[in-house]
Amino acid sequence: MSANIDDLFTKATQDVKLLTFKPDDNTLLSLYAYFKQATVGDVNTDKPSFFNFKETAKWSAWEKLKGMQKIQAQGNYIKIVKDLQTKSVS
Repeated sequence: MSANIDDLFTKATQDVKLLTFKPDDNTLLSLYAYFKQATVGDVNTDKPSFFNFKETAKWSAWEKLKGMQKIQAQGNYIKIVKDLQTKSVS
């Protein structure tokens, strides 16, 4: 029996913590944004202060996904984690 997308997503959120290296900043932002879109939906907070660079970058990455369906965000998250796992083994 194959796992459903929610199970695969949950597994990917656990697998990403087991990587043997730290992904680059753009990949981390993508993971953050897809995770938030999959778990919360469209951005629901005010944009952080311009001077809070890290939080502004995270908010902007998430905001770019506005309107994306939960299942698509989960699928994109899973794909990134699988790609990272492949790099980890190489």
